[in-house]
Amino acid sequence: MPAAAITPAPLLLVDGFNVLWAGTFGFPAEIRSRDKTRELTGLFAFFALLRATIRDDLDVNPPEVVVVFDGEHGSAARVAADQDYKANREATPEALKPLQFLASVKAGLDLHGIRWVELPDQEADDVIATLATDAAPTRPVRIMSRDADYYQLLTDQIRIINRSRKATARLITATEVLERYGVTPEQWPAFRALTGDASDNIPGVRGVGPKVAAQLLSDQLPLEKLPNSDRLTGAKGRAITEAWRDVKRWRDMITMKRDLDVPLTPTGEVSPQLPKPAEVVEKLGLW
Repeated sequence: MPAAAITPAPLLLVDGFNVLWAGTFGFPAEIRSRDKTRELTGLFAFFALLRATIRDDLDVNPPEVVVVFDGEHGSAARVAADQDYKANREATPEALKPLQFLASVKAGLDLHGIRWVELPDQEADDVIATLATDAAPTRPVRIMSRDADYYQLLTDQIRIINRSRKATARLITATEVLERYGVTPEQWPAFRALTGDASDNIPGVRGVGPKVAAQLLSDQLPLEKLPNSDRLTGAKGRAITEAWRDVKRWRDMITMKRDLDVPLTPTGEVSPQLPKPAEVVEKLGLW
């Protein structure tokens, strides 16, 4: 008799920099080495948040975990399309503080059998979109991030975990997006192009807020059909018409790539369990 097929473990994709930034700037207490000479907050918090998410926030069986980091030149293609893309992000020493923990985070992941990937010329969201799309036909996928751009990936199989929300509302589904914003996940890039995305320095169309954008895209109207519909009326309609080329460009920038050549193939096996974050720091010899 043929051997029974083995069901792969659910896949947890972690937006590495997103979690590292959240931990560095949002952890409730500063963590320092015993001699007080080194700050360890970002490192400690990263593993604390990841461990807590796996323990408390999953609605699936123990997962395979893959952490994805932004490449050093990951945003180059989008900046080439729009020089204002992410131009509002500070490059001060304080703003770049999380980067000091990056090498130690990667070393800690290696020590505990958690795989990670970083493509020099790609942003993490495109890598995650590719891995999620590839895995979803065969197993549940969960994405750990506070970035709402991932809403475009939501399906019955793909859900998002946002630890900045209260414990009972951290799991985000496609149904929630439709009920809360009035658009489908597929329409999310168009919705954000119209309303703007301050985190990526995308201004959107002046005067067009979430309610107006949802009305314009109601009944799952594709963005391309908006100009020939009867919906672009009044001052807001004129504003969209005048900004139309920008709207399409912003939509394309927000849309994640799902067909990258990613040099990491998930195994389908459950990842090792992470110890307490203090033990990770201890094993790295940083206390």
